[in-house]
Amino acid sequence: MPYAAGPHTGTPGVPGPPGTVPYGMPPRRTTNGLAVASLVSGVVCCLPPLGLVLGLVALPRIRKRDQAGKGLAVAGIVLSALSSLLLVVGIATGGLSTFWGGFKEGVEEASRSKSAFSLRTGQCFTPDGRLDEYATDVTVVDCARPHIGEVTGGFKVTGFRTWPGEDAIDAIAQKRCETVNGGYALDTWAVPKDVWLYYYLPSAQSWRLGDRTVTCVFAGEKKPFSGSVRSDASTLDDHQVAFLKAVNPIETVSYREPDEDADEDFAANKAWASELLATIETARAGLERRAWPAGAVPSVVALRKELGAASKEWLTLATAADAEAYWEAYDPAWESLPEDLGADARTALDLTGTPPVDGAGEGSSV
Repeated sequence: MPYAAGPHTGTPGVPGPPGTVPYGMPPRRTTNGLAVASLVSGVVCCLPPLGLVLGLVALPRIRKRDQAGKGLAVAGIVLSALSSLLLVVGIATGGLSTFWGGFKEGVEEASRSKSAFSLRTGQCFTPDGRLDEYATDVTVVDCARPHIGEVTGGFKVTGFRTWPGEDAIDAIAQKRCETVNGGYALDTWAVPKDVWLYYYLPSAQSWRLGDRTVTCVFAGEKKPFSGSVRSDASTLDDHQVAFLKAVNPIETVSYREPDEDADEDFAANKAWASELLATIETARAGLERRAWPAGAVPSVVALRKELGAASKEWLTLATAADAEAYWEAYDPAWESLPEDLGADARTALDLTGTPPVDGAGEGSSV
């Protein structure tokens, strides 16, 4: 701490005889360090007893050594005494606990408020506004509590040097997030009926700042939902994962039926039927290769036989020569496909055995 030399009263002394040392400036008084520490401890509310002790130790040392800092020590003692009294009262009345609880709650609230693009896979959240509007902030909540969305993953858009437009990114996000969500929630029947595919896209403004991230989520369309929808290798056993990976693609591809019917776009419908046929065959082969738990074997075998019969009908549909032949094979093909996609096998494997009332629909962007 800097000090300034003070004025000295009286007339200047007469120089002494030769050989004597002239009178110099009187030594500067130092400030006692314990006095300073006492004041600081008294001001800092969490150290009041320490400030009281330091102040009491500092006073006799200041007198003995003729140091400065008596006022600092006294102030430290007074502040420390008051702080100690408040501390005792706070503990006795519970006020300190209330303050600390409020402080912790504030810190937790601040930590839960994040940008939609800083969310991590597995986090559940509620946006600061409507889900279908661009969200700048979201609040992270425990997945067991009601929430609007659950993050399933994300990816960075590549291949564009300049802003490609929202439609271009939306098309990429729809396809990629469908895959991300499918891998995150393998047990699709466990996803509530009003929970759909959503995603957060970069805006033209954030793109200029380097933002390329698409965040994929499952989100409640009409109301919040509780509980995590996650069902992947981290939550399921090997048999459950193998079964779902075998049969889920049938459900996914069936949703991709072209909007135009066979009379309007025969080629597109025929290509889709061929894709679904290949998916059925792959599922049947996957179910046949694996050694299933004894309790699930009968139901898995029954499903495999149903898929074998369905494969024949879808082959007829996929090889139709024209739209008329396509329509003739259309209903038999759909009727041959197991409507429940192995509900008994799912139950035997301890998966969700009842499908949601409404299936997953088209995705939406925010």
